Amino acid sequence: MPTLNWIGKEAVINHHIEAPFHLLKDVPDLGCGHPGSGNLIVEGDNLLALKALLPYYKGKVKCICIDPPYNTGKEGWTYNDSANSPIIRKWRNELVGPEGETLDRHDRWLCMMYPRLAILRDFLSDDGIIFVNIDDIELPFLRILLDELFPHAQAKNRLACFVWETDGNFDNQAKVKIAHEYVLAYSKTFEKCPAPPVIDQSVGEGSKLHKPEIRNTIVKNGRKNPVSGILLPSGFPATFEKGTIPPRTNKWPHFSDPLVIEDYKLTSPVLVSSGWSSKTICEEFINSQYAPVLDTKNQLTTFVLTENGVIEVVKVRSADQSHVVSVIRDVGSTQSTSEDLKKIGIKFSYPKPVRLIQYLVSMVADKGCIVLDSFAGTGTTAEAVIRANLADRGSRQFILIQMPFESETQHEAGINIARDMTALRMRKVLDGYSNAKGEHIPGLGGGFRYVRLGEAVFDEHGRIRESVRFADLARHVYFTETGEPLPKERISTKTPLLGIHRGRAVYLLYNGILKDRSIDGGNALCRETLAVIQEHNVSHPGIEQTVVYGTSERLSKARQKREGIIFKQIPYSIRDR
Repeated sequence: MPTLNWIGKEAVINHHIEAPFHLLKDVPDLGCGHPGSGNLIVEGDNLLALKALLPYYKGKVKCICIDPPYNTGKEGWTYNDSANSPIIRKWRNELVGPEGETLDRHDRWLCMMYPRLAILRDFLSDDGIIFVNIDDIELPFLRILLDELFPHAQAKNRLACFVWETDGNFDNQAKVKIAHEYVLAYSKTFEKCPAPPVIDQSVGEGSKLHKPEIRNTIVKNGRKNPVSGILLPSGFPATFEKGTIPPRTNKWPHFSDPLVIEDYKLTSPVLVSSGWSSKTICEEFINSQYAPVLDTKNQLTTFVLTENGVIEVVKVRSADQSHVVSVIRDVGSTQSTSEDLKKIGIKFSYPKPVRLIQYLVSMVADKGCIVLDSFAGTGTTAEAVIRANLADRGSRQFILIQMPFESETQHEAGINIARDMTALRMRKVLDGYSNAKGEHIPGLGGGFRYVRLGEAVFDEHGRIRESVRFADLARHVYFTETGEPLPKERISTKTPLLGIHRGRAVYLLYNGILKDRSIDGGNALCRETLAVIQEHNVSHPGIEQTVVYGTSERLSKARQKREGIIFKQIPYSIRDR
């Protein structure tokens, strides 16, 4: 498979791994509703925020929807679409060189996108899907980049390159007016990703696709379907309770005896003649005493007589059958969404329509999944999640990440996008608000936590900061030791045992967890703390290895070997990646 190379790739290819872990600090005053709803808005650089969230959510997110900068080169937008924000520019200059020196426009964009996409991949569950909005400026590069990050034979992990008809937003000076954008959709593991359980947005409510059953006549005349007879025995099922259809030869199917129906069943045998599309399967149905049979696609199939004398085949709609097409229509426009945002006091250019994101979110079969957006903007994804839940009684949760400032102008004006747009919009959407006419718009209900990206776990000298609590370090230690998030039930201030992963028990002696039971407040591996560890290990059979993190060790190496203990000293043995 071809791969993409650009100036600066070598410098950023491991940047998501090398980025330091940061703490997350709650800001209760900016939250909304019940903080335990599972919904979260994070203010901060999205790469560092993603790294901070990884110990909590690695492999647990089934849907990622992002709308990254399109790299159009237009400056001064509220959402800086040139990938040139102060934070990104500072990072890029330090890591890959000054902007005007070595990198051109597409290289800079790819340097910004690669580490963010790479770490987002780690959040996806095996059956998860990522949706990325883009236009034709960076589409060819983004597609190759995602092919590289989500590899699979014959590019099966690339589920679709959706074309979204944008309903306007034309450049009237252009020779060809662009009326579409794209959404690239990739699965983490194609074989584990179920078919989308939704139907294309442009299909009308009256379509048979919205019905749980598929019904079609099996009457089919033509050269490939010569006329033949099917003997319908008494008891053959019908769609109507009672009635008689007289004999006929003027339309198909023909029958010389009347069809008499009582209690939804044929009362006496009748030979019907026509060309047929499923004659063999219909005769199997008859021979099975009208029990459902499997068709050539292994779908359960039955047959019935209708009031006009036609035989219909009836199939239960398969859950694996997709009714999503690659062109997305009738989901709103950026212009209409901008107008909607103005009504709640938010001025924002080119926001994605809620209906578009709601449709994408609904393509993920799990109605209780976590939906992550690391380029959150005004929070369209969050509103889409709430509306999707109301539409199908789901219980999805959202995680949004948004930088405080996307341009120098915003920084100077003190406009914090995460606080003044993302969170503000969601509070109004959830709690309700009064529009410019004084009319009350009811809220949709729900809540979210608001957190800010805090300080790094380690200071510039490699020491753990004093503000780091046991629970903070516990998540970090367990994640870096096992590669898995620490289960919620293991977060405890009463035990140093963090968890057992594939026969390996992980202990953390830190911050006086043992309440001064031993040397250094229980932070050192000594006889007293060893007794506690042995007590825990006895109650958990199957432990093959014990890893202990602590500030110091007072047991000999020979004793540690006999006990099956590997000691790792804090902070030197803790990886910040």
